[in-house]
Amino acid sequence: MESSQFFAISSIAYILAMVAYIAYLVFKSSTVGIVATTITTTGFISQTIAFFIRGKEFYDIGQMGIMRAIPLTNLYESLIFFVWCLILGYLIIEWKYKNRSFGAFVTPIAGMALAFIDITGMSKAIQPLIPALQSNWLLAHVTLSFIAYATFALSFATAIMYLAVTSEGKKSGAYIFWTATLGIFLVVLIAMGLDFFVAGEHLDEHGHMVKSGLFRATFKNASGGVAALSYLAALGFMFIMWKYGYVFKKIIGSFSISGEMLDDLTYKCIAIGFPIFTLGGLIFGAIWADQAWGKYWSWDPKETWSLITWFVYAFYLHARFMRGWRGKRIAMVAAIGFVSTVFTYLGVNLLLSGLHAYGGV
Repeated sequence: MESSQFFAISSIAYILAMVAYIAYLVFKSSTVGIVATTITTTGFISQTIAFFIRGKEFYDIGQMGIMRAIPLTNLYESLIFFVWCLILGYLIIEWKYKNRSFGAFVTPIAGMALAFIDITGMSKAIQPLIPALQSNWLLAHVTLSFIAYATFALSFATAIMYLAVTSEGKKSGAYIFWTATLGIFLVVLIAMGLDFFVAGEHLDEHGHMVKSGLFRATFKNASGGVAALSYLAALGFMFIMWKYGYVFKKIIGSFSISGEMLDDLTYKCIAIGFPIFTLGGLIFGAIWADQAWGKYWSWDPKETWSLITWFVYAFYLHARFMRGWRGKRIAMVAAIGFVSTVFTYLGVNLLLSGLHAYGGV
């Protein structure tokens, strides 16, 4: 079997696991929870096998040594690796804390990343490394960066859960923040799902089937009426989230998840991810940039937003240790940090140009 087949198995498994974990959260059935964990583990094993196979395929094409035969050279491969790190981190948390409810908040992030791959029609082909990527720093810089991204994603999930559990009153800033953030996240996930099932497909110049594009079925629809209706539906969904957000609080609370546990998990994820991101994302990236482009720092959009993300998480740790911040406001900083991470990862590649243009769709 080829790596693409194992990747397809893992993608299907993670989507099914997302549905199963949400069902577990709603119905509180231990059987459903076991099924969800089993599906997730199966997908993780399949994806791990796929990585080894793709690495072998990449090595056979490039013939540049094992250190440069790492399948992390384009946006597709990096998204797949991000999902792998995210699922690994989640499985560790589930095993350590013996609680499956986190899966309902983590697997949708994996599902969104996988849906993004199909909807945008990004290339999945193995391509030779461009000169700028032909370095042994590829393994250290990219791998550590995406491990950090995965820990930041986990901190986002636990921070939102913390705000849901601890916020009181629909007019409080924390309640509005977490319902709006989760609402936007779910709206984007639903819109991507509609893109996948509704948007038409067409052949490109090579005869390959590609999706019509991100949000083309909703917010960027050719019909102005459909686009306007999509925005109204999104606002309506956000209002429902605000109106009935307390239901999430009751559901999460029913699984014996305390605010202290969630606050501790958020901190541990960031405490692990921040030094990894500092070393792999910034320091190793600067060294590699000097070798590839002749200078350590050029204020490239990716570099600039990486620095912004670093400052957000540095502020989180500083506020927690030096200012004694705890509770809702520090959880909101953690959530904002992941928003910055997503833009650093995807927004810069898709919306801006620069030296990291090879990371685009």
